[in-house]
Amino acid sequence: MDQSGPRPVDMSSLLEGLHRVCQHALAPHAEAVDRDARFPAESFAALRSGAWLSALVPTELGGMALSVAQVGRICEVLGRYCASTAMIYAMHQIQVACLVHHALDAPFFRDYLRELVDRQLLLASATTEAGMGGDIRSSICALQRDATSFTLEKEAPVISYGESADAILVTCRRASDAPRSDQVLVLVRRSDCVLTKVSEWDTLGFRGTCSPGFRLTAQGSADQVLPCPYARIHSQTMHPVAHLLWSSLWLGLATDALDRARTAVRAEARRSPGVTPISATRLAEAEQVRFSMRTSIEDTAAEYQRMLDRADATAFEGFGFAIRINNLKLSCSQQVVDIVSRAMLIGGIASYRNDSQTSLGRHLRDAYGAALMVNNDRILGHNATMQIVQRET
Repeated sequence: MDQSGPRPVDMSSLLEGLHRVCQHALAPHAEAVDRDARFPAESFAALRSGAWLSALVPTELGGMALSVAQVGRICEVLGRYCASTAMIYAMHQIQVACLVHHALDAPFFRDYLRELVDRQLLLASATTEAGMGGDIRSSICALQRDATSFTLEKEAPVISYGESADAILVTCRRASDAPRSDQVLVLVRRSDCVLTKVSEWDTLGFRGTCSPGFRLTAQGSADQVLPCPYARIHSQTMHPVAHLLWSSLWLGLATDALDRARTAVRAEARRSPGVTPISATRLAEAEQVRFSMRTSIEDTAAEYQRMLDRADATAFEGFGFAIRINNLKLSCSQQVVDIVSRAMLIGGIASYRNDSQTSLGRHLRDAYGAALMVNNDRILGHNATMQIVQRET
């Protein structure tokens, strides 16, 4: 597992440039992406052009070598302009983190990461499976492997942006005689798999993530199986990175909602000079919630980086950090709804209208999806179980 610390970088300049990209390529198309439930092609053409898809890849392989926290800042900015773009970008970077943290010693994956940098490949994932009730730590499908090749078939109720991805990281049992929890992670090139759509994607929010269900059949080289068990990949990377990056983009979504609310407050203040409108008080209260949200993300990201820097794999074996990273997801997924709802109250009927410059309909619909991505009830259930067996520290 790669344990190198974050690369020194001028994040202010980097993010300033990203804002310009977003203003040009994301903002003008966000409404159409949402309305038509289509992949945000313009966004990713621009992100590819700026080599943003390889932000986590080490510099020796051509990437930016940013930390997870720094990539979270990128997700936050994207979330201010188009939440679907930000979610796709976050899910892509979760998969890149799995390769960077757990496969750099394998020649195939080092070469693949170089290819990812050169071609700005987009990675998706297939971790859920029909019949498992959303439990991504168990699989029914099994890898069929010999000395040089593999085949697999998986019924996936959701593969976000699968038809637009260049590769999909797929969880499955290590072998046909392995228990459901003995999983591996396999990188499947899009050209080496067949996706047969089994459902559609017509949702309230995050419509541009294009996440229908598929039957996935694939074949490839045995080298495409990541060299360590998925259990380790999940606890050390996929689980914490997902919750950190998702929370970051939700923060960006909340920030844009408050920016729109602030526009309404300023307009009201101009109409009554010298009088502080009640909406300003409501804005201050909402900013307090956003401050709490940002602080929890930054603190948890810093803790995660310290754990990586210590290069102590056993640090992820206890329940303490798993509970804290779950709590981050739980709190941020609730706070983003709270903040957007407050912003809509501040903005009034203009925020409620779909044809207004300060409309928050898309923001509110996207915000409600946060609690459903790995359902909060499931996470609370896991936390409850861990609380019973956790030793007090």
